[in-house]
Parts: sequence; structure tokens; C-alpha cells
Amino acid sequence: MRQKIFFAFVILGLTAVVTGAQPPRRAIAITIDDLPVSSARGDIGTLREITKNLLAKIKAANVPAIGFVNETQLYHDEMRDEPEVDLLREWLDAGLELGNHTFSHHSINDGLEAYEVDILKGEPITKELLAKYGKEMRYFRHPYLDTGLTLKIKSDFNRFLKEHGYIIAPVTMDNSDWIFADAYEKAFVSGDAKLMKRIGTAYVPYVRSKMVYWERQSVRLFGREIRQIILLHANFINSVYLGDLVRMLKRRGYRFVSLADAMRDKAYRLPDRYIQPGGISWLHRWALAKGKGYLLPGEPLTPKFVMKAAGVESE
Repeated sequence: MRQKIFFAFVILGLTAVVTGAQPPRRAIAITIDDLPVSSARGDIGTLREITKNLLAKIKAANVPAIGFVNETQLYHDEMRDEPEVDLLREWLDAGLELGNHTFSHHSINDGLEAYEVDILKGEPITKELLAKYGKEMRYFRHPYLDTGLTLKIKSDFNRFLKEHGYIIAPVTMDNSDWIFADAYEKAFVSGDAKLMKRIGTAYVPYVRSKMVYWERQSVRLFGREIRQIILLHANFINSVYLGDLVRMLKRRGYRFVSLADAMRDKAYRLPDRYIQPGGISWLHRWALAKGKGYLLPGEPLTPKFVMKAAGVESE
């Protein structure tokens, strides 16, 4: 009897492999921009609630996320705002990492010198907090994913980052969660619960469709799925739906890794030579380096009703 049961399990296992029932083994790093919180409703009670709910979902799923800070949010009337600083302490209490996203979310395309000043201005408080937890600030994330309009600017900036101990945090799974966030928050402010529900219901399927696209792009470029890095934001909609996103990722066979672990994939050793305006995924950058015809068509777009609700004309 035991032998029959054993063989039954073997047959079931083989069937799962043949039919593709088992999800593939995948890895992803979750990176979250615009800390402490990206919200038009700046009252501290709202910011605490968003942070609390976002971190609860991160901790429940044991996700080694990293958050990228804009220190301009840590000041009020040019004075250090301790309640906002406390929000960053909550990230560190959760065992998470913090990186630099510039002080005021400026673009490198507006001028390299001012950009470098803004980066240095955006590190004192975060570094101070990290030091108390025995950590260092290692990673830098470009606002808007703008990375410079000439190869010389990119080279000079890379030299600056090396001198100050930073590593660029790339993004392979880009998406427009910020448009969903704007739409969701505007619907909340106007008291339109029905629209909020519609936006929230469309959000996870949208991110899933983008992930399928980036997985295909990875296979087309490398013949395999690399360890992915997804960009999200510390906003209201993610504080509500991150748990659903995590469950979707798990169903697709993803395990959660740190940014450092993701970047051990040899794909990230490839240079970034993209010098056009408008930030794009590193998978697109690498594809463009191989020739325009190598870009994968059919990238999913944000639903029109979400764009309308957000008051955005184009992505």
C-alpha cells in the first residue's frame, strides 16, 4: 500500500512538471521610492497610517525591501520634522534598508552640479539613522529614472557616486503605480468609494500584465529570466494592495531577495549607455543597446479610466 502511495506521488509530481502546473523559480527585489510617504494628504496621521499598513504587509510577507528617501519630506518650515523622521525609524525597526533618492526629487537632466549637491543634501538624516542601527547607505535611485543625456555626464556622475560610496539601484520591472496612486487618492478625497474599488481592482492585474511583459523581455534578451528589480512607491494604494501584489508574485513563482542579491545576477554587469530623455527600464536600455528591433512590442498601458481619474494625459 505504501509503495502504491509513493508511486502515486511520483506520478503526480511528474504530471505537474509536464503540464507546467508548478510555477517557475523566480527571484525579485522590491524597491520602494519617495519615502517617507508619497501622498498629497500631508497630515502626519495619514502618513503614519500609510506607513503602518505598508510595513505590516512587507513584514507579513518577510520581504527584504529597500526604501529610497527624499529628505525634503523630513523638514517643515526648514526645521527638522521629528514625526516624519520617526516614519523612517519604523522602516529601520522592521529591519529594512534605506537608500538615497536625492533631497528634492530633481532630475539629473536639469544639471549635473546641482544634482550632485541635491544628493549630498539628501543624506544627513538618513545616514544618522542608519548608523544607529549599524547600517550604511549604499544605494542611490535616480528620480524619474533619468540618468543623464550624454555619456560624459554619465561617466562624471558615476565617478561622483564611487567617491561617495553609492551604487545605482536599477529597475527592470518598471510600471506606472504612481498613476494608479494619484487616481486612487483623488477618488478617496472626493468620497468616490465606487471608483476607488474599480481602480484597486484593476491595479494588481495591471502590475501582473507588466510583469509578464518584462519576463518575456528578459528571456528575449538573455535567454532566461534574470533576477528582477521592481519599482513601487510608498503611497496609499500600495499600503492597501501590497499584500495582493505579494500573493500574485508568489503565485508566479517569485521568491523575495534583497537588492544586493538581485544585483548579483550577471545581467547587472552590463553598462547603461542610455542617453535619451525619459527614464525607462534597464531591460529596455539593454535592448536598445542591441538595436531598436530588439525591443519587445506590446508593453501594457495604464487603463484609460485610471488615467482620466488621475488627470494624466500620457504615461
